[in-house]
Amino acid sequence: MTSPARPLGRLSTTSRRSQRADRVATVVLWATAAFALALLGGIILYLVVASIGVVSPAFLFGDPSDTELGGIFPLFWNSLYILGLTMLISIPVGILAGIYMSEYAGDNRLTNSIRFAEEAISSVPSIVVGLFGLIAFVNLTGWGYTALSGAMALTLFNLPLLARLTEQALRAVPPDERAGSLALGATKWQTVRHVVLPLAIPGIITGIILTAGRVFGEAAVLLFTAGQSTPTHYDFMNVDISDPSSPWSPFRPATTLAVFIWKNNAEGLGNFVTEVANGSSAVLLGTVLAFNLSARAFGRYLSRRLTAT
Repeated sequence: MTSPARPLGRLSTTSRRSQRADRVATVVLWATAAFALALLGGIILYLVVASIGVVSPAFLFGDPSDTELGGIFPLFWNSLYILGLTMLISIPVGILAGIYMSEYAGDNRLTNSIRFAEEAISSVPSIVVGLFGLIAFVNLTGWGYTALSGAMALTLFNLPLLARLTEQALRAVPPDERAGSLALGATKWQTVRHVVLPLAIPGIITGIILTAGRVFGEAAVLLFTAGQSTPTHYDFMNVDISDPSSPWSPFRPATTLAVFIWKNNAEGLGNFVTEVANGSSAVLLGTVLAFNLSARAFGRYLSRRLTAT
């Protein structure tokens, strides 16, 4: 027995309501995106205008000074150095952990608890991670305030996020791709390496970008682990990593650009506090934007090469 058909008027009314709801949702989403872009553009514009006359080759490659404008190169170098140390540890471990959780670990209470812990650690306030890093990597290890202590604390802070994002990128690969590879006689690891990973490269690159941006702009964690002493001129010809005065050594205090901005504004010492803060903030933001754009471009290039498309 067939159900009675709905009146045509009722169907048209429901259709009109759905169309109105769709238009409202579209307008809200576009307005949210426009607001976010306008906010980002306003911040960039403000820093660009505020840094005019400050950012110059002398500012970028000079040493800090208490009596004149000075420069930020040692601080910028420390930011890049700690970023490199952190990602050197985080990327291989995070990707391998994501592969295991996505391709080999089953869905049970243990793995669900691990995923919950990954997300929970990522939401812990960075100041708490800094205090833990002070106890674990500064005091207990006896390293003191060093670049290595800061990198280890940042790894603890960002590794769960990178592992979780890698897992999600791998799980987004359609199951048919795995089934087709296995049907052709490939092993599990060959399927992961030659099929799943290349298709998941854009998502993995996005995860690396997110974690790298957090590392480069982090200040609270490094306040308690890498130190706050403003560095002087670095001798880059000194490549002895066991020498604490070498810029290549991980066993030295390493104040980053983000920490320097905080310290400069907190102490308020010197005649060019505002100018240095504006110029440093512009350089920091510009570097993060440049890194994000270049990393995304590299991710697309790598994905095309690995998938032969």
